[in-house]
Amino acid sequence: MAGKDLLEKGAVVQRDKETYAIAPHLPGGVVSSDTLRKLADVADQYGAQAIKVTGAQRIAIVGIKEEDIDHAWKDLDMKPGAAIGLCVRSVKICPGTTFCKRGRQDSLKVGLKLDELYHGMQLPNKLKIGVSGCPNSCADNHFRDIGIMGMPNGFKIQVGGKGGIKPRIADLLMENVSEEDVFPVVDKIIKVYAENAKKHERLGAYIDRISLEEFKKQIEE
Repeated sequence: MAGKDLLEKGAVVQRDKETYAIAPHLPGGVVSSDTLRKLADVADQYGAQAIKVTGAQRIAIVGIKEEDIDHAWKDLDMKPGAAIGLCVRSVKICPGTTFCKRGRQDSLKVGLKLDELYHGMQLPNKLKIGVSGCPNSCADNHFRDIGIMGMPNGFKIQVGGKGGIKPRIADLLMENVSEEDVFPVVDKIIKVYAENAKKHERLGAYIDRISLEEFKKQIEE
């Protein structure tokens, strides 16, 4: 039935309410030339209206007919990105010390590991993670549910950021966190959120409800 998102197929209905966009999962936006060719071939084969780079560092094939969605995914042979649903939507990652001259920490390594661990995990609401390698914050860590920012002496970890109608700047949770310690801290944040937040409550709203001080206590327990 056209006119609604097809969550199980990773398809998002478009403005015409007849065609769909599909976006394969591209961890950190890192993509090979072979994958780019495959995306272009599928877009051509199924008469896509556009190929769009998204804010979640994916490449969406826009304007696919409903009857072509399954065939397009089969030809792509790739996993869908978690573009819709109550889950970990995306881990946005800057180039970090892997490529960028300004990088202070290895954001790409950290972000790809977090993507591997959490992408698509079901939660009370959508949750977005941003990992930046320096204070330029190219991964928008200040406006992510979990923001991780590289500094000279480790990472700053921020929580509760978001965009939307009522944007919220993330709160500072802790700083000078080593690369290896980022992972248990993030895991604790996600577990506390998963076990205590109300359905449809974003992490920032949960923090506002219980207070940042109480949230920090829950993380330390």
